Amino acid sequence: MSLLLVGVSHRTAPVSVLEQVAISGEDTAKVLDELISGEYVSEAVVLSTCNRIEIYAVVETFHGGLTEVSGVLARHAQTDVSDLTDHLYVHYAGSAVEHLFSVAAGLDSMVVGEAQILGQLRTAYSTARELGTVGTVLHEVAQQALRVGKRVQSETGIDAAGASVVTEALDDAETAVGSLVGRRALVVGSGSMGGLSAAALRRRGIGEVVVANRTPERAQRLAEITAAEGTPARAVGLDALAPALATADVVMVSTGAIGTVVDLETVRASRSRSDRPLVICDLGLPRDVAPEVAALPGVTLVDLATLGDRLRDAAAGHAVATTRALVEEEVRTYLAAQRSAEVTPTVTALRRRAAEVVDAELLRLDGRLPGLEADVRGEVAKTVRRVVDKLLHTPTVQVKRLAQSPGGDTYAEALRELFELDPQAPAAVASGPVAEVVTGESSRLEGLEVDQALAARTAGEAQR
Repeated sequence: MSLLLVGVSHRTAPVSVLEQVAISGEDTAKVLDELISGEYVSEAVVLSTCNRIEIYAVVETFHGGLTEVSGVLARHAQTDVSDLTDHLYVHYAGSAVEHLFSVAAGLDSMVVGEAQILGQLRTAYSTARELGTVGTVLHEVAQQALRVGKRVQSETGIDAAGASVVTEALDDAETAVGSLVGRRALVVGSGSMGGLSAAALRRRGIGEVVVANRTPERAQRLAEITAAEGTPARAVGLDALAPALATADVVMVSTGAIGTVVDLETVRASRSRSDRPLVICDLGLPRDVAPEVAALPGVTLVDLATLGDRLRDAAAGHAVATTRALVEEEVRTYLAAQRSAEVTPTVTALRRRAAEVVDAELLRLDGRLPGLEADVRGEVAKTVRRVVDKLLHTPTVQVKRLAQSPGGDTYAEALRELFELDPQAPAAVASGPVAEVVTGESSRLEGLEVDQALAARTAGEAQR
């Protein structure tokens, strides 16, 4: 069983494709259920954010798993796999672990080092676990990834500036209209991104925040939190968008809805009531704001596409280099531990076989020397067991050490062959957590990255 990642992100696809593939919270359960209903996928987690959609799956084989996962993704997007292959990236075994750790560390984000991805990853894992699609492998690797993300934040300073898509969008807003101090803001959507937007606006000295949401209770809750922090705030319904837009200087929109929430006519109607410059930041995926509003006089539209163009490959500096080194170290340590865990059942089975041989020989000794005194018999038993333990000590310690190196599973195989261990014995011993570990047989054992072009071609061929 190995870890497979199939994804599409701001690095590989335009926003139009990301919108098409995006998996809403409502669709997550359906996608996860379809994934684990397949023949090759036993565990799955869906990570869907404003700039990436990734499926982490534990699969029986690479090709079978890739076909199933890419097929589910394509069906959800209502398109053919061949239409997605140019935008998909695939990682397998150790390479999938490395990518996951890099994502948790913020290295693969649109804004490198942003801290929100760690919370999004935690939510994705928790959702999958509640839906019963997380087993031993994904539980272990997800917990490790979350630990790596926390370590990065505490040790590298990569997120010291507190940068996020929200703050970058507000930077663009200030470029368009000037300082936000004392101005009015409208936040459409009261989810996690809405909360981040309200907090970021407060730090910029915004004068008033109006929160609009489909569910009035949630809008009111965010408004109360914002007001409690010292910024005047109130809640309105989505039916009051036009008048709220008319009094706003900056609008932050992220609802997670399918379809446009802020349409052209609503913004045009608001412009008839005001000629003040307006910046609308659309952080939704799919888009929440009609792109045509950018053509209206006095309106500046900031969206994920414009942010992506500006921020792409902008990362540099010591903190990023330090984070990359930390992630590489964590990946090596994790994979070494997994390889070592793989050999443990074989070592346990070998020691069990040795104990059985000792017990059988002592029983035979009792039959040949029935009059042997108990204390003598006990001393003989201790001596025999001590000799066996000493003979097995060095090879078992060495095989565990060697197993941590790439290709280390061959040493366990050699032990099974040399001592004629039943192939089922190690599996029986490993019926607990060590039974399922991330292996890399089909990815050069070390789990090096599967070439993207090859993986995409494989997915297309498998679909055909």
